[in-house]
Amino acid sequence: MELNRKNTVRLAVLKLSIFILIVIVTPFYGCKVTYSFTGASTQGLKTVSIQYFQNRAPIVQPGLSQNLTDALIDKCKAQTSLKYTTSVGDAIFEGEITDYNTKPLTVGADALAATNRFTISVRVKFTNAIDPNLNFEQTFSRYEDYNSNLDLSAVEKDLSDKIIEMLVEDIFNQAFVNW
Repeated sequence: MELNRKNTVRLAVLKLSIFILIVIVTPFYGCKVTYSFTGASTQGLKTVSIQYFQNRAPIVQPGLSQNLTDALIDKCKAQTSLKYTTSVGDAIFEGEITDYNTKPLTVGADALAATNRFTISVRVKFTNAIDPNLNFEQTFSRYEDYNSNLDLSAVEKDLSDKIIEMLVEDIFNQAFVNW
């Protein structure tokens, strides 16, 4: 009789343990929490396509279109799990470079420019096939200032690279980071 009572108690403890385990595990089963250190949210998207950004600025700098397009492709590959495709993706970037210029910013005591501002602007159309509420068409513009004593051709490559990096960050954030 004592053995029967111990077995009943063990069975009750076992049932209670299984019940507690089910209660704890069930809410998490089937739930998928996606976290990215970049803050990028690509929920539901599997592929991304990035069309070549044509240079339609009044001043056309050779290589700028390719550099911008490649930088955006690299950013999406590095910071998301999306597969890059040359056909139509779930997320599509397309657009054009609309401005590429340098202008005097400040004037020195000798009435000559002391600082110049180098600007690049890009019009971007983003299409999210899964959630059309996230679609946008927007112009992004970034600049870097440089000393007017320097010839633009001497600093153009470095400034252009910095601006492209900032533009790509802005475009990526607008598309995938919903802070």
